[in-house]
Amino acid sequence: MKLQQKILRQESTITAVSGSLIIAAFISSGLHFEAGYTLALIIASLLGGMPIFIKAYQALRVKVISIDLLVSLAVVGAFFIGEFNESALVTFLFLFGSLLEQKTLEKTRLAIKSLTKMVPKRAFVIRSGKVEEVPVAQVKVSEQLFVKTGGQVPVDGVITSGEGYLNEASVTGEARLIHKTKGDFVFAGTLLDNGTLHVTAQKVGEDTTFGKIIALVEEAQDSKSKAERFIDRFAKFYTPFVFILALFVGIISRDLSLGITILVLGCPGALVIGVPVSNVAGIGNGAKSGILLKGGEILDTFSQVDTFVFDKTGTLTTGKTTVATLKNYLGNQEENLHILASVEKESEHPLGKAIVNYQMFEKYLPVKNTHVLKGRGIKAEVLQHQILVGNEKLLQEAGVNMDIALKDQILLQENAHSLVYLAVDGQLAQLVGIKDQVRPRAKATLRQLKKLGIKNFVMLTGDNEKTAEIVGENLGMSEIHGGLLPADKAEFITQVQKTGHKVAFVGDGVNDSPAIALADIGIAMGNGTDVAVETSDVVLMNSDFSKLVHAYALTKKTVWNMKENIAIAVLTVVFLLVGLIFGYIYMASGMLVHELSIFVVILNGMRLIPYKVKKLDGNQFFKKKEVLQ
Repeated sequence: MKLQQKILRQESTITAVSGSLIIAAFISSGLHFEAGYTLALIIASLLGGMPIFIKAYQALRVKVISIDLLVSLAVVGAFFIGEFNESALVTFLFLFGSLLEQKTLEKTRLAIKSLTKMVPKRAFVIRSGKVEEVPVAQVKVSEQLFVKTGGQVPVDGVITSGEGYLNEASVTGEARLIHKTKGDFVFAGTLLDNGTLHVTAQKVGEDTTFGKIIALVEEAQDSKSKAERFIDRFAKFYTPFVFILALFVGIISRDLSLGITILVLGCPGALVIGVPVSNVAGIGNGAKSGILLKGGEILDTFSQVDTFVFDKTGTLTTGKTTVATLKNYLGNQEENLHILASVEKESEHPLGKAIVNYQMFEKYLPVKNTHVLKGRGIKAEVLQHQILVGNEKLLQEAGVNMDIALKDQILLQENAHSLVYLAVDGQLAQLVGIKDQVRPRAKATLRQLKKLGIKNFVMLTGDNEKTAEIVGENLGMSEIHGGLLPADKAEFITQVQKTGHKVAFVGDGVNDSPAIALADIGIAMGNGTDVAVETSDVVLMNSDFSKLVHAYALTKKTVWNMKENIAIAVLTVVFLLVGLIFGYIYMASGMLVHELSIFVVILNGMRLIPYKVKKLDGNQFFKKKEVLQ
């Protein structure tokens, strides 16, 4: 067994030596040195045949009739009838094809290798007030870490102090620098371009987002698609069929050479390698672009999707409330905003945080006599002015006249804004409209998906019907459903599937997990919950909604590439057998065509590695579809 493994490890060297011996043989023939010609071919046949014989033997031990067995029988037959040139060429070309296959698969896996190389090895941990350099494997959750300029973030965690610009390409696929400061989340494997950070570890080792990316992509590339499983079953029956056919033809025609030629030319090498190359190249392309496709089966299913179902909050929208509109009615707008932000800084309410984040001030005004009025807002004193910050009810109770803001109020409420009022000394000074904003490229993305063949777009949300309709109609959804529980979303997907549609569900939260798991293709936004990410089939690592276009187009392109390779392989076998019957193809020329077909399907599969979806016409309008039948 050790000798067998040693020989197999030297397969590339054996291929080179075998090729050199064949060249030496033909040089000897040209010099009319026949003894040298024959000896070189015999050695090349025996040497080149060893790895093939070993693989055939190992497959037979586990009761598998492999392609290597076909080639082994062909080589032995050619050797037996004295066709040493044929046996030498068969072994060399088969080994060369195998070597080419191996090198190509290695190239398509470069995305994984580059990720693995980027895994952090060391970390600077703050222990007892001192910075210690330790292996990443020794870092524990909740420990404080120090990251300096040029260094890698070793864990997933939260910045406790410091700021800097991080390159998150290893996690998100985006090379641009992201500014992060205290309170922001950072990923393991990302690079700190400048600045210094103190980070509290929340996830370490394989539990980090970066660790999961590597595990998921490796698992995906090792999994098999439906097309690959078909090829496996095909080869299982095809190999004995060719062997029996060759035996039958050899006996009937009494032409052993013809039977051996059928054995050799019947090897479906291009069929065996074509589909895995496409599969691995497609998944590698996705990984490089920040899209995790969890297996070959996902590629096939995703390419058949005709209906996209979306969660709203955090998927179609950013999931963060922000100030969308600011109306000023009294005094200076900047001064009013300064007062408003100073009061809201005292609050933990999401609307208050949105106002504080809208415009950061170096210093905030002193706030006195603060009273939080539950369900209404805040009453306080700022620079000797009596301040009210809150909803309409708060100002009505205080007798503040709001007629001046009536039109703005109605318009903003119709467009799903939450309203915050500022009153100064009993007079309405400012109105702020706050909402969860639709993702900037959401509408263009849906338009492109429609262009690629998606027929139906549905939005499901737990938000109220009014808000759902405003967002959904703006995006041109086919169907809009609000006020849904997680079980309702799952039930809706089941009903759509019963009508014959292939459904992809896109979400980000725990409440989306049942729908993600139930859909034909579950797609999770990378910044979503662990449950959503783990139950999904596809993960958009940087939560870039527009990457849906690349993901969907890539799966269609990959599946089509697989079909192209299958067609090339089948047509090659037919061409060789027909040529053999009519006397146009012989063993040497047939083997050359056979190996060229392998080379062609490999090159065809490799076209997926740099593939990018073409930008579609942004001026085409996305029209509302009919309700699903």
